[in-house]
This record gives sequence, C-alpha cells and structure tokens, in this order.
Amino acid sequence: MQGMVHVHVTTEVPIRARALAFADRVEIRFGKAFPVALLVDRDAVDRLRQALKDGMDALVAADEQPGKV
Repeated sequence: MQGMVHVHVTTEVPIRARALAFADRVEIRFGKAFPVALLVDRDAVDRLRQALKDGMDALVAADEQPGKV
C-alpha cells in the first residue's frame, strides 16, 4: 500500500540545501526538531524547479480570477 507524505512549508520552516557530490544529488532539509529531507538527483533538479514554477504560475493565475477573495 502506498501513502503520501505531506510537508507543509511555511516562511517559518527552516530550509537548507546542500550538494551531495558523492551521490550526484541535492539534499533539501526542512525543519529542525523533526527534519524531513528531500533528495533530488542532479538530472531531476530542473524538473523540480519547473514543477515549483508551474505551481506558482497557477497560484498567480488564480489570484487574477474574478471573485477571488
């Protein structure tokens, strides 16, 4: 059975990134007391960047919709 992990990132959540050159990936750590790490292979960094951009573009487009509070 598959599950999904949700990590709510806010402006208060510390975010740190470091290159793991030996593994050819980037580690992105979220939080302090109960940290979560996202490991991204070098070849997938641009895909992650594009997914974040697409999400932000959708939020901006939603802001421009009539009736948005």
